[in-house]
Formats: sequence, C-alpha cells, structure tokens
Amino acid sequence: MRTGEPLPAVRDVLAALATGMWRWDTATGTVTVDAETARLLGLPPEPAVLTEAQVRARLHPADWNEITGVVQLAAAENTLAEVRVRIMDEQNRIIRVVRSRSKPTYDPRRKAYELIGTLQEVAEPIPGSPAGRSKVTGDWRRSREAFLLDAGRALAEARSTAEVLRVTANLSMPGFSPDGMAVFRVEGDRLTVIGHHGQQPGDETPFMNMSLDTNYPAAEVVRTGRAVYLSSPEEYRSRYPLTWPLAQRFNRRSWAYLPLIVSGRTMGAWLAAFSHPVAFTPDERSVLTTVARMLAQALARAGTAETQRELSENLQRSMMPSLGPEVPGMEVAARYVPTGGGLQVGGDWYDMIPLPKSTSRSGTRSGTDRFALVIGDVQGHDVRAAGLMGQLRVALRAYAAEGHPPDAVLSRASRFLYGMTDDGDGDGGDCADSRFATCLYAEVDPHSGVVEIARAGHPDPVIRMADGTVLLRLTAGGLPLGVDPDADYPTTRFALEPGETMMFCTDGLIETGGHDLDTGWQRIRTVLEEHKGTTEELADALVQAVHGPSSHYTTGPLIDRREDDIAVLLLSRRSEARALPMARRTLLTVAQAEPERVAVARRQLREVLHDWASEDQVDSAVLLLSEMLTNVLVHTDADALLLAEVQGEKGERRLRVEVTDAGDDLPHKRRPGEMASSGRGLVLIEMLADSWGVVPRGQGKSTWFELHERPMSA
Repeated sequence: MRTGEPLPAVRDVLAALATGMWRWDTATGTVTVDAETARLLGLPPEPAVLTEAQVRARLHPADWNEITGVVQLAAAENTLAEVRVRIMDEQNRIIRVVRSRSKPTYDPRRKAYELIGTLQEVAEPIPGSPAGRSKVTGDWRRSREAFLLDAGRALAEARSTAEVLRVTANLSMPGFSPDGMAVFRVEGDRLTVIGHHGQQPGDETPFMNMSLDTNYPAAEVVRTGRAVYLSSPEEYRSRYPLTWPLAQRFNRRSWAYLPLIVSGRTMGAWLAAFSHPVAFTPDERSVLTTVARMLAQALARAGTAETQRELSENLQRSMMPSLGPEVPGMEVAARYVPTGGGLQVGGDWYDMIPLPKSTSRSGTRSGTDRFALVIGDVQGHDVRAAGLMGQLRVALRAYAAEGHPPDAVLSRASRFLYGMTDDGDGDGGDCADSRFATCLYAEVDPHSGVVEIARAGHPDPVIRMADGTVLLRLTAGGLPLGVDPDADYPTTRFALEPGETMMFCTDGLIETGGHDLDTGWQRIRTVLEEHKGTTEELADALVQAVHGPSSHYTTGPLIDRREDDIAVLLLSRRSEARALPMARRTLLTVAQAEPERVAVARRQLREVLHDWASEDQVDSAVLLLSEMLTNVLVHTDADALLLAEVQGEKGERRLRVEVTDAGDDLPHKRRPGEMASSGRGLVLIEMLADSWGVVPRGQGKSTWFELHERPMSA
C-alpha cells in the first residue's frame, strides 16, 4: 500500500484475516451474520439472518449456557465480552473452535441486549490442557466468581439434605464441570453414601457401610482431613489398588475427593468425577475447595433444621391431643398452626377432656357423658412456653378428672401456674421468666346442649346460629392464669341450640397479619357467616382466611402470616331430624355494677336483627331495650337478665325481648310533665311495640315486648 492511498474497507480487511462479523439482538431473537461467520458456523458461506435457535444448534450446549453469563457480566461492567466456542455439526461432532469478541449494550426500555462482534477460528487446544477444559475463556476469573456466587446462594437457600444434594448435582462449574458426584457421610466408624449423581440407581451399593480403614480415597480424606486429587486412571490404580476395581467400571478419567469440614470436624467427603482428564490446576482446586466448604455448611444447616423439625413434630404430636371418640349429637373440630419459627409448637393448646359422672346423695352414679373443652395460650413462643403449656394442660386434665366445676378448675390451675413461675418471695412479679396464660374452660352436656364456661383473660367464644347469624357470646371472666393465686373465675351458663356452632380461638387467629381485635374479628365473622360446609371444612376455612393468599388482601399490612400460634376449637350441635321453626336468640346479664353492658346489649340486639327488613323497627327495638334495662338499674337494686329471641321465616318473623329482674315493684304507666326527666319508658313501649306486658314471678318480674317484621315501605 502506497503512502496517501485510502485504507481498505473494514469488510475487506476482515475477509483477508478470515474474520467474520455478526450482530445479535435479543429483543427480536435474531442474529445477522456475514458470509465468513456463516462459514465458521458450518452453514453455507453467504450472509443470512438466523434465529437464536439456529445459532444455538451449531454451538456446544455447555458453551451456550456460559455465553449468557459472560454477556451479562460484560454489559454490567461496560467491557468487551471475549469467549471461545466449540462449533458442532449435525452429528454433534466438534468441527472447529472459534473466538468471538463483542461489545454488548443493554437497552432498559426494550429490556434487551444488543451485541456487535467478530468471529475468528483458533487452533483447537490439546484435550486436558487448561485451554481445552475452558469452554468459554473470555475471563476465567470473572466466570469463576460468578459461578461461586450462584452456587453459594443456591446452597444457602436449600432447606433439606435432599435439596442440598439436588443443588450440588446441578452445579455447572466454569470450564471443568464433573459428570459424576457422590456425597459420603460418617456414621460412627463407617462411611456411607447419602446421595449421588451421574450413576445408575444401585451403583452406590458397594460403597455403603464402608469402614474408615478401607484403602479408598473417600475414607482417607475423612481420616486425614486432606483432599485427594487423581488426574488419571493410572494414578488411581497405583495409589488405591484394592478399591480401583470399584471405580474402574464407571469409565472416568479424573477424580477429586474433598473433605466436608464443619467447625473443625470432618463430617464426610465429596467426590467429583470427570470423564475427561483434569490436571487440577491451583485455580481448579480453589473452586473445588470452595464448593466443598459451602456444601459442608449447607449439609450441616439442613441436618440441624431437619433435627429441629423432627423434634418439633414429635413434641407437637405428644402435646396436641386427639379429640377422642365421637360425641353423640355433637361435632368437634380443632386446628393448631405453629409460628413460622424453627420450633413448631408454642404456648397455644387445646384439649378435650371426658368428665366423670356426677354422684347423687344416695351414692349412685348418674348423669350424661359430659366433656370439657379447653383452649389456652401461654405467654411466649419459645421452649419455656411449650414446656409450661404441657404441664398446665396435664394439670387441667387432672383437676377436671376430679370432678371440679369450671370455676374451681381454673382457680386451681391459676395457683398451679403461679407456683411454677413464682421466684419464691411471694410477690410473683420479680421472677426473670414469670409467665401467665389465658384460658377458656367449657363444660358441655351433649344431650341438653348446656354449656358452662369459665374464662381467664381469654377471648370470648363466638356463636354461629342455625341461620348463619354470628354473635360474640359475652361471658364473665377473670385474670389470666398465674397472675393472682387467689383470683376468682365466675361461670357463665347457656344452651347451645340445635344447628348452632360455637368457636373458641386464641388471639393468633384474630390478630395475625397486623389486624387488631376489631378488624380481625370482622375477617373471621365473614368466614363464619358465609361458610356452608361441615365443621371440619369450617376449621380449614378459618385457617385459610388467615394464612391463605386471600388474607393478604384484607385490612392489615402485608407482613409474615406466621407471627403467632393459632389454635381453633369448634363445637357444633347437630340439628334434630324434625323440622324446627327458625330461631335465634341471645342471653345477657347486666349487673348493677356494670352499667356499661347496656351498650353491649344494644350491640348484640342489632347483631341479632342484622337482616331485619325495617331499619326503623331495629332502631325502635334498641331504644325500647335501653329503656327497659335502664329502668331496672335505676329503680331497683337487682341485676337485669336480657333474653332476645327471633322466630319465624324471613319476612314474617317475630322479635320478643324480655328483661327479668328480682325487684318486687311492678312498673306502671305515668303521665310525666313537660320538664320531667323520667317516666316515659312504658309510654314509648306502648307506642312502638306491637305488644308488651309485665309478668310477675316468684321473686321479681319480667317485662317484655314484641315486634312483628314488616317491610320498609310499610
């Protein structure tokens, strides 16, 4: 070329150097090649636009996988991507080795890569040499680091031994991936295989239960704690002649045995076998050693997790009782869901206890097959809480078996727990690990449906009536167990009607997912009202409402749905065979010292009338109820007992509200003056009620009124 002449075209220069050009756009999935690149790919030597699948079919599968990682890394670091690739023919034979240099760019708008580069044939390396083992040699060190990061993340996320072994079998090391692996574990003075890959099932049999004194590489690795690298079959045969026949039948060319060491103790060995010769350079040994360390840590974590799970499951099975035999006329269902932590049992529990028959004064045994349902929650979610829960559960069963009534059972249980957690000075408050427990104890007569409940700081039970109406059944209660050894626990008595279901639960069912008592109760109430299946299906639906995907769309932050234990206990009374008129009722006591329960009574009456046709009638009923209860509290010294009952078919129902007290003075209608502050109660009842009356009783009286359902327009 003379001075001053123009430079030749780039295309001509590249053609003279037997170098092709190509362009790859991942957005369209096409690769544009010139004639030289097409020839190097084993295609007709002419320009073409190929699909990614057509190009991939010409490359060695392992090389294609590594190309993706090199391209992504080069784009992130804004450097050139240099790779060496083996070209295959239709019979999957290597026809040449080419080197590619390209400049990748990433388009965030299209979320795609674009590469423009060159392709040039290089001399085929000698098999077994470092170049020959490196399928992609753009940057061995960066590729190795990327592989170790991915391997470390995958092994760290494995939660079981089987998962760890599966991850290890799928590792693709940069340039020298083994095609056979085995993991050995030490059991006493023996060596056994716990997992393998690249062999047929049953091939591990000769290596099972092998003595550590055996002249075998894995046994030597465990004895010495040092790795063994065997680069050729001749080296294996000379060093381990006795066990060479065991390895010979697998037709491998190189082997690496590495110790699995955790906390200074060799727990086993890892075998990586290769079907091609491997020289085990310092870089290769470094990668294998790092993988062995990560594998040992992952196996140790998985073993610890599996031991904890097994311990937790056994502890849960021993502490969570069965519900016993079927109760005639009743259905009982229960669920326990532990927290998301490692311990799969915490402070929540439930129990079903058969009770002894009562004894009459004549000494004869009588009564029905009564039983007790217990649900509770010991403070905390640790081993201490689980231990106290087990002890408290046994104590409650013992007190119940002695025949004590509900209030006495809880009083004795409170003293028991107080003694367990008290530090001995008598004040019960200075113990470093003092605990309390909430509890609800219900004694049930399956024939009459009568339930007697004593409650120690636990959530009130919930009643689902036969028509789907759901009410909180407010019950008297005392302090949590273990707070005051002399605490009293009053008893509330009511009847569970045929077709009704009663739910007991711990606060985890209500508050899980960031809910408070109000929003959590609304979530549970919706499930109770809308469910149409069996009692067992209802128990599953309640848990699903809290932990299932739909729970993430209810009120409350999207946080861990396993932050608290959950215990649920359901008791259903079967409907009688004969048709009964649809009825719903609520019963409530308003004491002289508890005037705030008037508001509770108003709310419960509104819940009973939640589907009443006329809102005006509902308001009237609530107003009349307030007048009747207030009259008792103001004009007598007695407590008031409220009974509200709805009967009949929808649209033709009748509401009867009755307030009973022990006062002897009968109410009478007065004509209050314009400025009078009282005396209008009976006037309002006469104006708003369809009918009303006052019924004297042996001690006291009952005041009642009735409303007949009518449409809004009436």
